[in-house]
Order: sequence, then C-alpha cells, then structure tokens
Amino acid sequence: MRARIPDEKEEKVTAALNENQAWPVRVSPNGRYFVGQDGKPIFWLGTTQWQLVWANTLEQARTILEKTHSHGFTFVQVKLLGESDGTAPNVYGEKPWTNDNPLTPNEAYFRNVDAVVKAARVENLVILLTMYHQRSREFITAANARAWAKWVSARYRDAPNIVWTMTPQAKEEFVPVLRELAAGLREGDGGRHLISAKPDPAPFSSSFMHAEPWLDFNSMQPWNATKLIYPMVTHDYQLKPVKPVLMAEGAYESGPKTKYGFEATPLIIRRQAYYSYLAGAHHGYGYNDTWRVPANWESALDSPGARQMGILRKLFEACAEWWLLVPDPSVFAAGGQTEGDILHLAARHQGGKWAMLYLADKAEFTVDLGKLSGPGVSGFWCNPQSGEATPIEPLTNKGVKLFSTPEGWEDALLILETSQSARRV
Repeated sequence: MRARIPDEKEEKVTAALNENQAWPVRVSPNGRYFVGQDGKPIFWLGTTQWQLVWANTLEQARTILEKTHSHGFTFVQVKLLGESDGTAPNVYGEKPWTNDNPLTPNEAYFRNVDAVVKAARVENLVILLTMYHQRSREFITAANARAWAKWVSARYRDAPNIVWTMTPQAKEEFVPVLRELAAGLREGDGGRHLISAKPDPAPFSSSFMHAEPWLDFNSMQPWNATKLIYPMVTHDYQLKPVKPVLMAEGAYESGPKTKYGFEATPLIIRRQAYYSYLAGAHHGYGYNDTWRVPANWESALDSPGARQMGILRKLFEACAEWWLLVPDPSVFAAGGQTEGDILHLAARHQGGKWAMLYLADKAEFTVDLGKLSGPGVSGFWCNPQSGEATPIEPLTNKGVKLFSTPEGWEDALLILETSQSARRV
C-alpha cells in the first residue's frame, strides 16, 4: 500500500500555508533563543514523535499533529528513517532507499514524508528532523554523507518548518561524518535551515563539538538523570560562543520504573521542563506510549504531562519579554536549591520586570525583592499541575520577603512582576 495524500482538507491547507510565514527558524541576535524570519521570538516547546513519518499512517500523523498543536507544542522531534538503520520499510511497506543505498532514495517513501511535513505546517508546527542516526553508520559514511544530506535538504529546501539534527555517539570518530553531513545540508538548502546534533546515548553535544561552526545550537539527552539537567544546561549556557541550548530528551512520561529506576510521573515531567527553562534552555517533552504506536497511542496524546506543558508555555509567554530570561539563583535570599533531583530555581527578566521561581516540592524560602526594578510588585502563585492561580498581596521592590508554597500542591510556581509588566491572573 502506497502513501496517499488526501485532498479533503485542501482549503484549510492552502489557508494555513499562506498564513504561516514566520519560518524558517533562526537564532536570536544574542544567541539565547529562536526567532522567525520576522524577528519575533518563538517559544520552543518540543514533543517527541520519533516514528511519525515511518510507523504512522498519514491520517494517524494528522491526528498526532492536530493534538500536538492543541496542547501548545511548537516543535516535533522526528526521525527521518524511524527507529531503523534505514533498511526497514515504513507502515506502507516502502524503504527509504532502493537497494539499501542512501544515494538511491525511494520516491514513494519520501512522498509520505512530504505529506507529513506539510501537515505539520498546517498545524503551525516545526519538525526537528533527525536525518542521521548513529545506528545507520554502516550505510551513511563519510564517503557518501555529503551527497545524502544534500539530496535530503534540497528536497526540503522550500519547506520552512524544518530544523535539521543528527544523532551520533559522543565520540571524535563521528566528527568527520557530521562535518560532511552539515556541508551537504548547507549545499542542498543554501543554509536555509538550522542544524544541530544530539548524541545518543551520551548526554550533550557540547562535550565534543561546541566549537563546530555549523552547529547552530547545542542539544542534550540526560535521559533518566533529572539531577543532570540543571548543571548540564548551566554548563552550556556559559559557553562561548553563545549558542541556544535544547534539553531535547529526558525521562518519558509513564515510562516504566524498570527502565528509569523511578516512576516517570507528571510531576517528574514538570520538574524536567521547569529545570530546563529556568536554567536558560529550551525543552523537549516525551510520552512513553505516543511514538511507539501501541494500542493506546491515541488516548496517550491527551496525557496529563502534555496538557501541563501547555500551561507552562502560557505562563512563560504571559511574562513581558519572556525571551529575555536570565537564570538567577540569587533571587532567592534563602531557600534556593540547585543540586540534586529536587530543585528550587529562579530566573528573572534581564531588566528586572519580573521574576519566576519554581519550587519542585514543599518549601519555605525568602526572596530578594531588590531583584525587581519597578516601584510596585504584584504576583501570584500558580499550580503547575492544574494552572490554578492565586494572587498575593502587593509588595514593594525592597528588602526580603518570606514565602511558603501553598498547602497540598506537589510543586509550585511563584511569579512576581513590577507594575509596568503585571498581567491579569
């Protein structure tokens, strides 16, 4: 059975394609966040759907993308060849390459990829597309990598909603093939799309290739080590030259205890995300049963963690100039915690318009209100689990203030804002 591109939504498709002109994604002038071609900041909230173009039918992919958009995600992490070395057929029985040769791509396979990329664009989603994984190293080598990458990127040169990524092992021996791949990507699309890399299974790209000129941003995979997120992001945030940081893959919601050593509850998932953002990174979420296509894949799309990621995005985007976030543990006069699995983290607007504090558990702490710049300070507690918000009494931006997290909450977010930037709760 070959992929078919239905035309029943052509009006919606045409309208959406004409509307979404903000891409391709670029790196901001200060190297910390991402912008569209119009210069406006893009909030990177990713979700993992590794097998979207390989194990899902086109209609299943449409359902996944619609749900992904509805929950507030802006990026989808996908493997071009699926969970395969490139020699296994997709759901339609089509292999990526003829005779298992990357230099003889199978048109039928890539027509389906074309349709999924277009469907993502309709839903205003960017695909972070893994076009090389180290499991394919027997087929994609330094000898043919440039030609393969050039063919792929030339095909998607005019698809604005793509960011390229590669998944090597974190070993110097992979650098030659990565350089060839990057050169081919640049030749094929003229530098139109960003390029990154996320080692697997080793944790972060900066460990061996931060200085590579083609690497537009760093990515990491702490997997089950939640305690590594903050120090790893902080390490990359402080590197020169400055590049954005993506916490691309941690523990997956509902992942088994036998795999992680703990239950991957929505609380753990929230902690991973807030740790990423408050340390100065961008974040990729994952659910254990949405990318493997098990029987419950569709109901899993509405998981608590996915909905709570949408709450997170709304909270950040409601902050004035949210993209000017600066990690700052000193917002805590006392009670901050930056080591271990359970952290109490703070960040603020670079000009002091607001401060955001995340408490991963019950806590009592004090805040240095002098970190805020306006004459009057308002604020509220928000429950990251439900989105419930409770205003606090007005404050001044002087002295130290004692706070305790609301009773009965698993974790808590305190947002303080000056009078010039306050929002409605």
